[in-house]
Amino acid sequence: MATVQEAFLRAFHATHPAVTTRAMARGRSADGRSSYELLRDRVPGCTRVLDLGCGDGLLLELLATSGPPRTVLAGVDLSAEELALARRRPGLGPAALCAARAQQLPFSAARFDGVVSHMALMLMGEAEQVAAELARVLEPGGTLAVVLGGGAADGGTEAYGEFLRLARPLFRAAPAEQQIPSLGDRRLRTREGWDAVFGPAGFGPVAWETVRIDLTGSPEQVWATVSGFYDLGPLDPDVRADLRSRFAAESAELALPDGRIPCAMTVHLATATRT
Repeated sequence: MATVQEAFLRAFHATHPAVTTRAMARGRSADGRSSYELLRDRVPGCTRVLDLGCGDGLLLELLATSGPPRTVLAGVDLSAEELALARRRPGLGPAALCAARAQQLPFSAARFDGVVSHMALMLMGEAEQVAAELARVLEPGGTLAVVLGGGAADGGTEAYGEFLRLARPLFRAAPAEQQIPSLGDRRLRTREGWDAVFGPAGFGPVAWETVRIDLTGSPEQVWATVSGFYDLGPLDPDVRADLRSRFAAESAELALPDGRIPCAMTVHLATATRT
């Protein structure tokens, strides 16, 4: 099953590199930080940091350009296209970037004192093996901090929730060949499930915080956010075009006086210590 999941993710990101950054980077929490900045600030004293599922390198660049000097920065991802974009970031010259699976990391034991992962860990299969590998490469006392998707905010009354109401029937009705494989392990989306996976691997109880991320923006910006759903990728172009048209009409009714569309989602910030 993990092979099927990973093949789909590689193909999707080959066609849509930087999709997560386009969807999430402009979002802000109540204190003005993006979800990437929130995650960066969870490893403030770590000097040897691995970004698991680093994508186009935005989080690594934030780590490289702020906080204490990082003696080691590394990023792994399944997608060659995402890694190519990461290598173009001027702040990532010294970072080690490589294509690798989280279930088999190419690093020695206790190589890092911090591991971060933004919207990627929840997509990975073989969760126990991922947890074992992270325990192996983290030194005792090291910090694992991740951002996980939490779904629509504000009871789903804004554009994100409206998109889900329009799109989910299409996802369910799509022919089998246009449906995506089941991604990740649902246990990693809850505090209890997280501890069930990571506790036996050698991590202490998780600190779990749910944060609202405001993604309000122009109609084009909001569409860029919601259209990052993996389920959209395999659908027929005419189905996607019709969904965009209907979403534009529905979300326009929510528009603020300045024309922006209110949109928000929640993320879970999970932090655990390697015991």
